[in-house]
Amino acid sequence: MSPRRTDAGGRIDRLRTIRFTFDGAPYTGHAGDTLASALLANGVTLFGRSFKYHRPRGVLTAGVEEPNALVTVLRGEVREPNIAATMVEIHDGLTAVSQNRFPSLAWDVSAANQLGGKLLSAGFYYKTFMGPAIGPLKSTRFWMFCEHFIRRAAGLGRAGTAADTARYERMNAFCDVLVVGSGPAGLMAARAAADQGARVILSELEPHFGGSANWSGETIDGMPGADWAARAAGQLEGYDNVRLLPRTTVWGYYDGNTLAALERVADHKERPGKGEPRHRYWIIRAKSVVLATGSFERPLVFPGNDRPGVMLAHAAERYANEYGVLAGNRIALFTNNDSAYRSALALKKAGAAIVAIVDVRPELSSEMRELADEAEGKILFGHAVVATEGGKALSGVKVQRFDMVNGALAG
Repeated sequence: MSPRRTDAGGRIDRLRTIRFTFDGAPYTGHAGDTLASALLANGVTLFGRSFKYHRPRGVLTAGVEEPNALVTVLRGEVREPNIAATMVEIHDGLTAVSQNRFPSLAWDVSAANQLGGKLLSAGFYYKTFMGPAIGPLKSTRFWMFCEHFIRRAAGLGRAGTAADTARYERMNAFCDVLVVGSGPAGLMAARAAADQGARVILSELEPHFGGSANWSGETIDGMPGADWAARAAGQLEGYDNVRLLPRTTVWGYYDGNTLAALERVADHKERPGKGEPRHRYWIIRAKSVVLATGSFERPLVFPGNDRPGVMLAHAAERYANEYGVLAGNRIALFTNNDSAYRSALALKKAGAAIVAIVDVRPELSSEMRELADEAEGKILFGHAVVATEGGKALSGVKVQRFDMVNGALAG
């Protein structure tokens, strides 16, 4: 079994083993895994390097908002850089490589940039490399000389030069109601419109309809959220006036309720089917639009919060509940609201040890105290995480007393 894979649970198909490579090393996962979840299951914590200082970076989220775990996906000679590992569905033969490192991700010589961090302030290159007034390197000539080296030192993925031989399609669609997002609100909006006879298009950027209901552990109409969402989506499939678009990102909203969307038709397959495009570009014109896109969790800010092993609480919960992967065996949560206590309990049930729940608030409701007791997590009221420890992986956190009123630290 993989080091971080739970014994049961998740939406993955544990009977189907998928083989792929990352940075040339072979790994295995299961059907339904993303590249991020499969690598986490195999104990991988280092996913990339930061833009300027080449600090180690791990996965922070579990969805499209991922800022750190950006990889290059190889399809033969074709390179596609800067793809979030959280959005890459693994398939047999998938080849992905990390970015912005040399000679390897674990041993990146440009990490030495951290030693001169005080000399490399933001925007330092705008005036530092301006040439003298006279001479062969006068004015911008010196900058043009230095620019080549600066661009090699910073940046993300390397663009490919091979011709893309994949097939792409463009489609136009018209509907009465376009629903963007298929969480519980989106599914109910689509159902309500369809029941009135409206022509409905329901788009969802994930492979499965349901949004957070697929992993949050919530109960809807007396059913587990994931089961309710699957049933609701299945019912919508039976409507003649409903079109379902999974793996579809609506990325533009223009005049006259005209929207642009990209459907990833075959990225999750080893190769497209006969006559099947890789992507399909949609222009959708709708009479009405329902934006049911949900929300993203925002991270708390503290020194060292970019270290591999620091992850959003909802992301850790999603990896456990949807993919059967533990973000860590021993987990500390840092919060300023109640949602972390539900995440703590979910992680505890998945097999993690909750070593602490650090809460900046001075008090807590009895309901949340019960969740913390069930999760067996020690609550540190009125405290904040002020630093992290470790190198390429998190090894510990430093906590101090915190006053929410004046923002002062003590102890």
